[in-house]
Amino acid sequence: MNCRHCGAALSLPFLDLGSAPPSNAYLTESALRAPETWFPLRLLACTRCWLVQTEDHAGRELLFTHDYAYFSSFSSSWLAHAKTYVAAMRERLGLGPHSLVAEVAANDGYLLQYVRQAGIPCYGIEPTHGTAMAAREKGVEIVEEFFGAELARRLAADGRQVDLVAANNVLAHVPDIGDFVAGFAILLKPQGVATFEFPHLLRMVRENQFDTAYHEHYSYLSLTAVSAIFAANGLAVFDVQEHPTHGGSLRVFAQRADTGRREASPAVAAMLATEREAGMLTQAFYADFQARAVAVKNGLLGFLLDAAAKGLAVGAYGAAAKGNTLLNFAGVRPDLLPYVVDKNPAKQGKYLPGSRIPIVDEAHLRAARPDVVLILPWNLEAEVVEQLSYIREWGGRFALAVPRLRVV
Repeated sequence: MNCRHCGAALSLPFLDLGSAPPSNAYLTESALRAPETWFPLRLLACTRCWLVQTEDHAGRELLFTHDYAYFSSFSSSWLAHAKTYVAAMRERLGLGPHSLVAEVAANDGYLLQYVRQAGIPCYGIEPTHGTAMAAREKGVEIVEEFFGAELARRLAADGRQVDLVAANNVLAHVPDIGDFVAGFAILLKPQGVATFEFPHLLRMVRENQFDTAYHEHYSYLSLTAVSAIFAANGLAVFDVQEHPTHGGSLRVFAQRADTGRREASPAVAAMLATEREAGMLTQAFYADFQARAVAVKNGLLGFLLDAAAKGLAVGAYGAAAKGNTLLNFAGVRPDLLPYVVDKNPAKQGKYLPGSRIPIVDEAHLRAARPDVVLILPWNLEAEVVEQLSYIREWGGRFALAVPRLRVV
């Protein structure tokens, strides 16, 4: 396999999780009687541009289907993050009724609803039908297509270039990252701004967040790699911020390389220096991640086996993609974890891919009264602990497996 950005041959192993089905391919009752398609889940690092990437096995049309089950609005903390972002961009860029804002991967309208409420014209681009329909129910206009240079050219020709385009947690999800980024340079007005948020590879490694690896994540991103990809496709980075979302993310600000006039913030050079000093431009940085992932797997299995031996009831919360990565890597099945609770009705009544653990609503948790609730989306720990605080009424506790097994 060659690097999806610079074309160099990939030879540096980073993480091998065996094989797994697509992380959001939730199963219906009838699907339990049919075989599942599993793909190798192996990550490699490019030693030329330092882009970490998943081996190509599954195309985007297979992963992002009409019944894609991830709806952003079910996380209250993510909604608060989106609302704060809109207020900050409105003030920083002077957005108003004469501006135009777009979001690529608009999902269910979680962010653009706040743009509309501010009286700013906007539209979203979202290829998955179920989430697109949810956005339309919020009054958000949606272009229901995959984004890239060709779609950007059509939108620009229709007079739909924008002052701001947001792209949250999507840069990692595209197989042709060069074509995707080139689309932003086309979609922006001459002085327009694009913002991208993505989990920071530095945090992934430092905090052992190996379960963020799944087939939908084609790339694992540093500012070093992103800056090079942008420069090769008509964008220039001029600012970067760190945010705690998704276990530690970067928000990168970019402008058109040909017409943008904003000076680069000192934060850009500082972050590039941080990555360099952490060793991210050396092979040693990527060397021991596999062993640390195996340690988490063994810790989780040991905990569940010990709980079963002691007769403790364990349930899980959050039918998240990262949870599917963890459970399939560890080989956990319903005998050790009989159910997972999720707020999203689109997931309830279905089963986790691979492990085939049933997904239930929160009423099941109250009825089952488990001794331990395993929080699979560890990045939402505070939100989930507050939401489910009532489990302490019967002496219930919370557990997390990443970055290490702990009970709280």
